[in-house]
Amino acid sequence: METADLLAAGFVAPSELLLNYTFRTMLIGTVLVGSFSGAMGCFLYLRRQALIADVIGHSAVFGVAAAFVIAVAVLGVSGRSMVTLTIGAVISSSLAAFAVNWISGTRLGSDAAMAGVLALFYGSGIVLLRSASLSSLPGRGGIETYIFGNAATTTHEDLLVIAVCGGAALLTVIIGWRAFGLFTFDPVFAHTLGYRSAVLGPILGVATTVAVVIGVKSVGLILMVAFAIMPAASARQWTGSLRSMVMLAGSIGGAAGAVGSYAAVSFGRVPTGPIVVLVLFTVFLVSVLFAPRRSVIGRAMRARRNAARLAVVGGNGR
Repeated sequence: METADLLAAGFVAPSELLLNYTFRTMLIGTVLVGSFSGAMGCFLYLRRQALIADVIGHSAVFGVAAAFVIAVAVLGVSGRSMVTLTIGAVISSSLAAFAVNWISGTRLGSDAAMAGVLALFYGSGIVLLRSASLSSLPGRGGIETYIFGNAATTTHEDLLVIAVCGGAALLTVIIGWRAFGLFTFDPVFAHTLGYRSAVLGPILGVATTVAVVIGVKSVGLILMVAFAIMPAASARQWTGSLRSMVMLAGSIGGAAGAVGSYAAVSFGRVPTGPIVVLVLFTVFLVSVLFAPRRSVIGRAMRARRNAARLAVVGGNGR
């Protein structure tokens, strides 16, 4: 079945979805992005740096725009290559994260640092994207769609870049699992054991940045904060160890990508990224309400039982 027929058909059977090239690559792309960003987002969540993911996503807009202009106008190569855009996004986002950390050490504080850096990079990126779209540069058409993503344009080359970059980021953390785990929970203790925070911090920062910006084409830069944080926040409600949390968060992100892609096709001409985010929010809401140990309902029930026991003990003491 052709792509146009699928969009007009409304409900689409999963078998038909997998047989169509466009939606098969879209599905694989969103699953990979959701899995890698969900797993790596655990380190941002546990270090209480959820808003850094937002800074990374917004700051990557400038990197994408600059990479496109440099590739086309200076190097004379394609500016729409996933490799080119990813390199630009990683450089821009890494610089933004470094600027936030540096400014946070001054009297301005972290909130002002994140607000200022995000506004600078995102504003500059929007201006550069708009200028590129109005220029005569080849391949400029639709360059602004990278802000919100267009999963239907995913190609096999894009899938390869996502798999290699995301896999490299995750493999880096796996190789240094003990060091990164200690650094995440207690940087001071990690330092006393001989692990250098000045080395672990930048490596972990670049790895998480890569995991966020690989969704530039499938999901868009604005919504990647949800892909990085919501799976981690959901997984935290169900697990008690870093290993199980990373595995569960990656599974949640991948499953949400699959469900969101299928729902976007079934609904017809609905952006994939926002649908996946809605699926992630649903999982997060269920986790917060119904997870056995950490849910709101579970805590309320335990508090009620404890109050009842205290009342019984108090009554017997009289």
